[in-house]
Amino acid sequence: MPPDQQAHLGQEAPPLPRGKRHRRPAGPLPDPAPARPPAPVAGWTPGPAPSPTSAPTSAPAPTLSSDRDQLPKRPTRSGPSPDTLLIRRTLAEIEPVADRTTSYFYALLFIRHPDLRSLFPVAMDTQRDRLFKALLTAAEHADDTATLTEYLSHLGRGHRKYGTLPEHYPAVGECLIAALTRYASDTWSEATEAAWVRVYTTVSQIMIDAAAEDEQSSPAWWQAEVVGHELRTRDIAVVTVRPEEPYPFLAGQYTSLETPWWPRVWRNYSFSSAPRSDGLLSFHVKAIPAGWVSNALVHHARPGDVLRLGPPAGSMIVDHTTDNGLLCLGGGTGIAPIKALVEDVAEHGRRRPVEVFYGARHDDDLYDIDTMLGLQRSHPWLSVRPVVSDGPTRRLSGQLTHIVREYGPWPAYDAYLSGPPGMIRSGVDTLVGIGIPSHRIRHDGIDELTTSSTGRG
Repeated sequence: MPPDQQAHLGQEAPPLPRGKRHRRPAGPLPDPAPARPPAPVAGWTPGPAPSPTSAPTSAPAPTLSSDRDQLPKRPTRSGPSPDTLLIRRTLAEIEPVADRTTSYFYALLFIRHPDLRSLFPVAMDTQRDRLFKALLTAAEHADDTATLTEYLSHLGRGHRKYGTLPEHYPAVGECLIAALTRYASDTWSEATEAAWVRVYTTVSQIMIDAAAEDEQSSPAWWQAEVVGHELRTRDIAVVTVRPEEPYPFLAGQYTSLETPWWPRVWRNYSFSSAPRSDGLLSFHVKAIPAGWVSNALVHHARPGDVLRLGPPAGSMIVDHTTDNGLLCLGGGTGIAPIKALVEDVAEHGRRRPVEVFYGARHDDDLYDIDTMLGLQRSHPWLSVRPVVSDGPTRRLSGQLTHIVREYGPWPAYDAYLSGPPGMIRSGVDTLVGIGIPSHRIRHDGIDELTTSSTGRG
């Protein structure tokens, strides 16, 4: 994901006036052809985030039947709970027809509740995938209360930026049950429906409570003006923005970002530096083929444009309570959050070893190597090793994970990985194989990466 602090920006940019609108060339929004974005949509006004609603801190749980007060049955010692078994059977049946099921769900939702259509992007292909993945995740962890609550609380807080309100959840649940009834006919029964109602009621309440709690201290989104745009390669740019309001985050985290060219289309990008005294935020963005947001940011964004940021997310942060070294693997633009972690260690002043392996396909793809080597010269505890997998090079040559294994073992290190999903999967397998416990390996979720700067976007 993220990137390099913009020392070259030099002078401080002027503050963004409150309520400033994005520059909008005239013209309506065309059909969503990803090759080049349209002009910013005329109706898209990056005004201030909506003020807290009058909804109570703990909104009433949406219900689909009289089962509102029933929670999913507890798991037995011998295995998953009865509700979990029924839900997993449903998901197994609809998996071969997941696309049709989710398409039917959204069609039903928008026919019965047309006012909800404006909460969703114009193109729904990615959204359909996300729904089914969220259902699978919830089903997988249905009996793990702590994990499920953490996952759903994150979703609930993140959904505030879409304008989601407590009263929307019953409509979603109603249409979800209808879609499952239609496409899971072989496994559907009264018991199955009751299980889904109980689980959905619990899921929605966790999300509502998390959103209500977050509303007390944070806006739904932050406006941020582009103050710097540097092309590092023909398809990679470092984009620096100034939030209108203070934006709290930790080194290693990421945020979701919306541009005025593609309203309601959000993509994840990591912060490329630790929090800065001037409040600026930087991102490394690679233009992905057919990537709407990434192409807009790399090829069309300019200083003065106004973006929206969602809340910070991610747990790939440094544990400052230990003296363990840091073993960092960054592939492509995944070097961005790694750089932020290095800066974070430096700012805390503790001399703990940090080993960075910076992987790329070709020499020319090491777009941030000068910055990383500069950090190495400034900090004797930091070692940076560039690794090139293809083509001639004077650097280390081979697959990143193979090189890391050769330089091991790493018994006294915590591992951090950022890059394409394939690199993270192989990296985790390699690190576990050489003896690093899984609880000391940190990375963003694979699903999150599919819509990040290291994935689709």
